[in-house]
Amino acid sequence: MSKRDYYEVLGIEKSASKDEIKKAYRKLSKKYHPDINKEPDAAEKFKEVKEAYETLSDDQSRAHYDQFGHTDPNQGFGGFGGGGDFGGFGGFEDIFNTFFGGGGGGRRRDPNAPRQGADLQYDMTISFEEAAFGKETDIEIPREENCETCGGTGAKPGTKPETCQHCHGTGQLNIEQNTPFGRIVNRRVCHHCNGTGKEIKHKCSTCGGAGKVRKRRTVRVKVPAGIDDGQQLRMTGQGEPGINGGPAGDLYIVFHVKHHEFFERHGDDIACEMPITFVQASLGDEIEVPTLHGKVKLKIPAGTQTGKIFRLAGKGIPNVRGYGTGDQHVKVRVLTPTKLSDKQKQLLKEFAEISGTVPLGDHEKSFFSKVKRAFKVD
Repeated sequence: MSKRDYYEVLGIEKSASKDEIKKAYRKLSKKYHPDINKEPDAAEKFKEVKEAYETLSDDQSRAHYDQFGHTDPNQGFGGFGGGGDFGGFGGFEDIFNTFFGGGGGGRRRDPNAPRQGADLQYDMTISFEEAAFGKETDIEIPREENCETCGGTGAKPGTKPETCQHCHGTGQLNIEQNTPFGRIVNRRVCHHCNGTGKEIKHKCSTCGGAGKVRKRRTVRVKVPAGIDDGQQLRMTGQGEPGINGGPAGDLYIVFHVKHHEFFERHGDDIACEMPITFVQASLGDEIEVPTLHGKVKLKIPAGTQTGKIFRLAGKGIPNVRGYGTGDQHVKVRVLTPTKLSDKQKQLLKEFAEISGTVPLGDHEKSFFSKVKRAFKVD
């Protein structure tokens, strides 16, 4: 099966900037990471996204890809297959030299060039109140770090990596073959140094020559006030260490906010329901309402209907970007008593007699007409 276009894989245009490429990669790598996405094809998609990013994020490899696509003119007959684009006469000399012994002029990535370390993700579960007001806490993350014994070189203290004698530091080997078309030069990753261009003859006893060890690192996290469920915090330089002296990757904290038994969140606003009695709704009253900022007094006007919503300004959640604080919306529910004493029943009957029959308004008449029609009552 032929490979998909790298720009299509990342969902970007060919004119995309480096920032757009990086943004698309981060979004898709989180979506398809095998530790998060358990779908059968997630690992393959993650690998495809990573491969596309590694190619398009490097200026030389991107230019090479834009000219030749997936077809590598430095590998056998690849320069003529699969609809490869020679890009006019530009690059034809490289192809000719590759096929007929010119040594190959294709662009390649420097194996010793500095590269940024991998990003990491940590999922943090916090309470409703912690999301509203923020907090500081320590977390432990497993990550690779440069070996302290060898300083990340992988070589035994007192020694250092040497230039690979087989590839002469290029990280690649040229394998020549004679064919009816002439001499073909195939370029392969050097298996002696695994493409690094360096050999470690005396390996570090701590890391075994890898230059990195797995550790658990404590990181101080400041949870911003107003953070919402699913939002994330980027901690620059707290990811995996860079390669060949490159910058470290970033750490992304993804927040999961627990549900509250009383409050519901809607952006920066919160909502709740408060029960009141029939007497309070009829005569009016002043009740206490719990908020995230403490209890407050709420005046219930006489004649309040069930479902009425009151607004408590500034009693919601602080905006995560510092744009003020939301409000709290209180919906009142009039409770209908279910267990009445004989005296209570008698008093309600007297109330009904005193009230008399109240004429129905146009709205009520229309409503009851619909009910009659629904039950075919004349």
